[in-house]
Amino acid sequence: MGADTKALRTRIKSVDSTLHLTTAMGFVAASKIRRATESMNKSRQYSKAVSQIVKQLTASPECRKSPYICGNDSHKTKIIVIAGDRGLAGGYNANVFRLAKTFPDAEFVPIGKRACERFGSGFMSSEYFSLEDGAQLSKELCREFTEGEFSRLGIIYTKAISVMTQEADIKWILPLTVEKKSSGGADTIFEPDELTILNTAIPEYINGKLIGCVRESFCAEVAARRMAMDSAGKNARAMIDDLQLQYNRARQGAITQEITEIVAGAGES
Repeated sequence: MGADTKALRTRIKSVDSTLHLTTAMGFVAASKIRRATESMNKSRQYSKAVSQIVKQLTASPECRKSPYICGNDSHKTKIIVIAGDRGLAGGYNANVFRLAKTFPDAEFVPIGKRACERFGSGFMSSEYFSLEDGAQLSKELCREFTEGEFSRLGIIYTKAISVMTQEADIKWILPLTVEKKSSGGADTIFEPDELTILNTAIPEYINGKLIGCVRESFCAEVAARRMAMDSAGKNARAMIDDLQLQYNRARQGAITQEITEIVAGAGES
């Protein structure tokens, strides 16, 4: 019986140590949520502004000649995969990788340590992925697209629907789509001409979309980690309560057995 109480004490101590760890990680994630949300909102505004300009340009018949609208004869797909820099975020990374599996023939460009571990070399951090990193990648992707190395470009990221809900999704970037009823740009004059401006603006457009997806994914990651740590903390507390109850019963049983043995010994004497 003594061995049982010793094992239970060790188990309680171990779970309590895990509880302290999950609580600390939950606090860290919570402290990052506000900053991540602000950064996400700013990147959304930037992406929306760049997208509006491109939408106006693609409304021009002249821009239909752009290789970014016409596309090319390649049948290859390239997808940027944005995952986390670390784990312990519930199903955050798993959902991203599950979606990526639905494109078995695609070539992946990973962003985030977990994505690099899965798909090879890339950008090791999604939290510190900068505008300069995005500009570098966007220029390279534009060059490859215009040279016909791939015909379709997408971004797998995680939508931050709410603090409690995140959803892996894919956003297709190239080739550009033209809305049939679009009338944007009718009252706008572009110099030197719409086609030149469009081809020049595409790297910035891709960078805007990319940064927006990275910032939103990171916001979803810290929210998912906060929820995962809260859930782990609740489970740890419930486990400690259960183990403590078992320990008390075992200890009470040991005391009862000792009293019984003493009483029995006294009776024999």
